[in-house]
Amino acid sequence: MKRLLFYLIGFVVLASQSSCGYNEMVAKDENVEAAWANVQNAYQRRADLIPNLVNTVKGAANFEQETLTRVIEARAKATSVNISPDNLTPENIQRFQQAQGELSGALSRLLVTVEKYPELKANQNFLELQAQLEGTENRISVERRKFNETVQDYNSYIRSFPRNIIAGWFDFEKKGYFEAEAGAQQAPTVQF
Repeated sequence: MKRLLFYLIGFVVLASQSSCGYNEMVAKDENVEAAWANVQNAYQRRADLIPNLVNTVKGAANFEQETLTRVIEARAKATSVNISPDNLTPENIQRFQQAQGELSGALSRLLVTVEKYPELKANQNFLELQAQLEGTENRISVERRKFNETVQDYNSYIRSFPRNIIAGWFDFEKKGYFEAEAGAQQAPTVQF
Protein backbone atom coordinates (compact mmCIF):
# COMPACT_ATOMS: atom_id res chain seq x y z
CA MET A 1 0.00 0.00 0.00
CA LYS A 2 2.87 2.38 0.81
CA ARG A 3 4.46 1.62 -2.53
CA LEU A 4 1.23 2.47 -4.39
CA LEU A 5 0.93 5.71 -2.44
CA PHE A 6 4.56 6.54 -3.26
CA TYR A 7 3.94 6.01 -7.01
CA LEU A 8 0.74 8.03 -6.88
CA ILE A 9 2.51 10.94 -5.19
CA GLY A 10 5.34 10.69 -7.70
CA PHE A 11 2.88 10.78 -10.58
CA VAL A 12 1.08 13.82 -9.13
CA VAL A 13 4.38 15.66 -8.68
CA LEU A 14 5.44 14.90 -12.26
CA ALA A 15 2.02 15.80 -13.63
CA SER A 16 2.05 19.12 -11.78
CA GLN A 17 5.27 20.17 -13.50
CA SER A 18 3.86 22.36 -16.30
CA SER A 19 1.17 19.85 -17.15
CA CYS A 20 3.95 17.25 -17.51
CA GLY A 21 4.98 18.70 -20.85
CA TYR A 22 2.63 16.45 -22.77
CA ASN A 23 0.90 19.30 -24.61
CA GLU A 24 4.23 20.83 -25.54
CA MET A 25 5.44 17.44 -26.82
CA VAL A 26 2.35 17.20 -29.00
CA ALA A 27 2.95 20.72 -30.34
CA LYS A 28 6.61 19.99 -31.08
CA ASP A 29 5.68 16.70 -32.75
CA GLU A 30 3.22 18.59 -34.95
CA ASN A 31 5.98 21.09 -35.81
CA VAL A 32 8.20 18.21 -36.94
CA GLU A 33 5.38 16.86 -39.12
CA ALA A 34 4.77 20.30 -40.64
CA ALA A 35 8.49 20.74 -41.34
CA TRP A 36 8.59 17.30 -42.98
CA ALA A 37 5.59 18.25 -45.15
CA ASN A 38 7.49 21.36 -46.28
CA VAL A 39 10.52 19.23 -47.19
CA GLN A 40 8.33 16.88 -49.21
CA ASN A 41 6.63 19.85 -50.87
CA ALA A 42 9.98 21.23 -52.04
CA TYR A 43 11.03 17.83 -53.41
CA GLN A 44 7.65 17.46 -55.12
CA ARG A 45 8.11 20.82 -56.81
CA ARG A 46 11.39 19.58 -58.24
CA ALA A 47 9.78 16.33 -59.38
CA ASP A 48 7.00 18.30 -61.07
CA LEU A 49 9.51 20.44 -63.00
CA ILE A 50 11.46 17.49 -64.36
CA PRO A 51 8.97 16.34 -67.05
CA ASN A 52 8.96 19.87 -68.51
CA LEU A 53 12.74 19.97 -68.45
CA VAL A 54 13.01 16.53 -70.09
CA ASN A 55 10.50 17.45 -72.82
CA THR A 56 12.36 20.68 -73.55
CA VAL A 57 15.67 18.84 -73.77
CA LYS A 58 14.15 16.12 -75.98
CA GLY A 59 13.56 18.81 -78.57
CA ALA A 60 17.30 19.19 -79.06
CA ALA A 61 18.59 17.23 -82.02
CA ASN A 62 20.78 14.22 -81.30
CA PHE A 63 20.49 14.55 -77.54
CA GLU A 64 21.75 11.56 -75.55
CA GLN A 65 18.71 9.41 -74.79
CA GLU A 66 20.52 7.52 -72.02
CA THR A 67 20.89 10.70 -69.97
CA LEU A 68 17.19 11.47 -70.28
CA THR A 69 16.28 7.91 -69.37
CA ARG A 70 18.39 8.09 -66.22
CA VAL A 71 16.68 11.31 -65.16
CA ILE A 72 13.23 9.82 -65.74
CA GLU A 73 14.10 6.63 -63.84
CA ALA A 74 15.65 8.56 -60.95
CA ARG A 75 12.54 10.77 -60.73
CA ALA A 76 10.29 7.70 -60.62
CA LYS A 77 12.39 6.14 -57.86
CA ALA A 78 12.57 9.38 -55.85
CA THR A 79 8.82 9.93 -55.97
CA SER A 80 8.12 6.33 -54.98
CA VAL A 81 9.98 6.62 -51.65
CA ASN A 82 7.46 8.06 -49.20
CA ILE A 83 7.93 8.36 -45.47
CA SER A 84 5.14 8.96 -43.01
CA PRO A 85 5.77 11.73 -40.46
CA ASP A 86 5.13 9.07 -37.81
CA ASN A 87 8.12 7.05 -39.01
CA LEU A 88 10.94 9.59 -39.32
CA THR A 89 13.70 7.22 -38.28
CA PRO A 90 17.28 7.88 -39.35
CA GLU A 91 17.15 4.79 -41.59
CA ASN A 92 13.98 5.92 -43.40
CA ILE A 93 15.30 9.44 -43.87
CA GLN A 94 18.55 7.97 -45.24
CA ARG A 95 16.56 5.87 -47.72
CA PHE A 96 14.56 8.94 -48.80
CA GLN A 97 17.72 11.02 -49.03
CA GLN A 98 19.48 8.37 -51.12
CA ALA A 99 16.67 8.29 -53.69
CA GLN A 100 16.65 12.10 -53.85
CA GLY A 101 20.44 12.10 -54.18
CA GLU A 102 20.26 9.80 -57.19
CA LEU A 103 17.82 12.23 -58.79
CA SER A 104 20.13 15.16 -58.01
CA GLY A 105 23.02 13.29 -59.62
CA ALA A 106 20.99 12.49 -62.73
CA LEU A 107 19.93 16.13 -63.04
CA SER A 108 23.55 17.27 -62.65
CA ARG A 109 24.65 14.93 -65.44
CA LEU A 110 21.82 16.22 -67.62
CA LEU A 111 22.80 19.85 -67.08
CA VAL A 112 26.48 19.11 -67.76
CA THR A 113 25.55 17.25 -70.95
CA VAL A 114 23.45 20.20 -72.11
CA GLU A 115 26.62 22.30 -72.34
CA LYS A 116 27.39 20.46 -75.62
CA TYR A 117 24.23 21.87 -77.25
CA PRO A 118 24.46 25.62 -77.89
CA GLU A 119 20.97 25.79 -79.42
CA LEU A 120 19.51 24.23 -76.27
CA LYS A 121 21.46 26.49 -73.94
CA ALA A 122 19.99 29.48 -75.77
CA ASN A 123 16.41 28.13 -75.61
CA GLN A 124 14.35 30.46 -73.41
CA ASN A 125 12.15 27.64 -72.08
CA PHE A 126 15.21 25.67 -71.04
CA LEU A 127 16.77 28.69 -69.35
CA GLU A 128 13.57 29.35 -67.38
CA LEU A 129 13.31 25.71 -66.31
CA GLN A 130 16.95 25.67 -65.29
CA ALA A 131 16.41 28.81 -63.17
CA GLN A 132 13.33 27.23 -61.57
CA LEU A 133 15.30 24.07 -60.76
CA GLU A 134 18.09 26.13 -59.19
CA GLY A 135 15.52 27.99 -57.08
CA THR A 136 13.90 24.70 -56.10
CA GLU A 137 17.24 23.23 -55.02
CA ASN A 138 17.72 26.28 -52.79
CA ARG A 139 14.22 25.79 -51.34
CA ILE A 140 15.00 22.14 -50.65
CA SER A 141 18.14 23.15 -48.79
CA VAL A 142 16.26 25.73 -46.70
CA GLU A 143 13.43 23.32 -45.86
CA ARG A 144 15.87 20.57 -44.89
CA ARG A 145 17.69 22.99 -42.58
CA LYS A 146 14.39 24.08 -41.00
CA PHE A 147 13.38 20.43 -40.59
CA ASN A 148 16.64 19.61 -38.82
CA GLU A 149 16.22 22.61 -36.51
CA THR A 150 12.66 21.51 -35.67
CA VAL A 151 13.76 17.92 -35.05
CA GLN A 152 16.60 19.13 -32.83
CA ASP A 153 14.15 21.19 -30.76
CA TYR A 154 11.75 18.24 -30.46
CA ASN A 155 14.46 15.68 -29.63
CA SER A 156 16.02 17.95 -26.99
CA TYR A 157 12.65 18.55 -25.41
CA ILE A 158 11.58 14.90 -25.13
CA ARG A 159 14.98 13.72 -23.94
CA SER A 160 15.36 16.14 -21.02
CA PHE A 161 14.35 15.16 -17.51
CA PRO A 162 11.54 14.74 -16.34
CA ARG A 163 9.91 14.99 -19.78
CA ASN A 164 11.80 11.90 -20.94
CA ILE A 165 9.68 9.85 -18.53
CA ILE A 166 6.43 11.28 -19.86
CA ALA A 167 7.68 10.93 -23.44
CA GLY A 168 8.37 7.25 -22.80
CA TRP A 169 4.90 6.69 -21.39
CA PHE A 170 3.24 8.24 -24.41
CA ASP A 171 5.59 6.83 -27.07
CA PHE A 172 7.20 10.10 -28.14
CA GLU A 173 10.31 8.82 -29.89
CA LYS A 174 13.42 10.54 -31.14
CA LYS A 175 13.17 11.66 -34.79
CA GLY A 176 15.89 11.37 -37.44
CA TYR A 177 17.81 14.18 -39.13
CA PHE A 178 18.82 14.85 -42.69
CA GLU A 179 22.56 14.30 -42.89
CA ALA A 180 25.10 15.21 -45.53
CA GLU A 181 25.71 12.52 -48.10
CA ALA A 182 29.03 10.71 -48.03
CA GLY A 183 31.63 12.78 -49.84
CA ALA A 184 29.51 15.95 -49.71
CA GLN A 185 32.41 17.90 -48.24
CA GLN A 186 34.27 17.63 -51.56
CA ALA A 187 33.27 19.90 -54.44
CA PRO A 188 31.98 18.03 -57.49
CA THR A 189 34.15 17.94 -60.60
CA VAL A 190 32.56 19.48 -63.67
CA GLN A 191 34.15 18.77 -67.03
CA PHE A 192 33.12 20.07 -70.43
